[in-house]
Amino acid sequence: MHLSRFPRLHFAHLPTPLEPMPRISDELGGPNIWIKRDDCTGLSSGGNKTRKLEFLMADAVEHGADTIITQGATQSNHARQTCAAAARLGMQPHVLLEDRTGYHDEAYAHNGNVLLDQLHGASISTRPADSDMNAEMETLAQKLRDDGRKPYVIPGGGSNEIGALGYVNAAFELTHQANERSLRIDHLLHATGSAGTQAGLVVGMQAMNTGIPVYGVSVRAPKTKQEDNVFGLAQRTLDFMGLPQSLVPREAVVANSDYVGDGYGLPTDSMVEAVKMLASMEGILLDPVYAGKGFAGLIDLVRKGHFKKGENVVFLHTGGSVSLFAYPNAFGLPGYS
Repeated sequence: MHLSRFPRLHFAHLPTPLEPMPRISDELGGPNIWIKRDDCTGLSSGGNKTRKLEFLMADAVEHGADTIITQGATQSNHARQTCAAAARLGMQPHVLLEDRTGYHDEAYAHNGNVLLDQLHGASISTRPADSDMNAEMETLAQKLRDDGRKPYVIPGGGSNEIGALGYVNAAFELTHQANERSLRIDHLLHATGSAGTQAGLVVGMQAMNTGIPVYGVSVRAPKTKQEDNVFGLAQRTLDFMGLPQSLVPREAVVANSDYVGDGYGLPTDSMVEAVKMLASMEGILLDPVYAGKGFAGLIDLVRKGHFKKGENVVFLHTGGSVSLFAYPNAFGLPGYS
């Protein structure tokens, strides 16, 4: 597959590192655990959305856009990276933030990603929980068109068939890194939310016939809904690329929703354990919404014997550690209670 057929900008720091985590592996006593550092993509403290934005922002340029509109939860990592990408291109970012968690304390409402959105020059407006965010974005887009602007609308998480190309490419990149060091990857696991990361990875891995299964740990939707969302986007991505949809069978899409807890963005004990474990044993920061719950799932699955001793498991770190500053009371640390 020749992804250079599709418009793309290059502002991510790629390839991101693929690193072993020997202390965590020893602590859990199961498989050899590796981490793919997509928290190191470089754009506004990094994260997985940067790969998607290389393709999405290129499409915006192709359409002559001067304004970018997107949406997400209050502490959206996607919004932060989109605002940064827009700033680099001289476009005005407009962000609609949905109140999905019910948190309104000062740290959550104004620190972390929200602070960085503002530093990147974003116009921010809020919406209540369960709003039709796509409709809200289109309403704003029409208003801007009426004012003579040329808006480009990016879906939440950058998760459409254009954005998913970023993770088709990531599958190529990871496979190349593994081949170069003779690393047999038995499992690839990551946090899955808006579906674009997992859909792209599944398409890439299946198209290359790598035999590497992709395992998503859902941070929001129930299992069947999450799998259906990922599968649907994978099918649309294959069609967009001109590939047969049969390349990705339904059984290739696997999501586990056991680690969501009480809801999206709400802390769990297992997330707190995961964040503290990686910070104290590997010097790596996870975020409390996505990667923290994703790695909590990995820890529990290892303890349950799902991943076997001697296997190589790669955890894809989707970034977002800046949102730790929005949850100062979640970790039971001295001075934060």
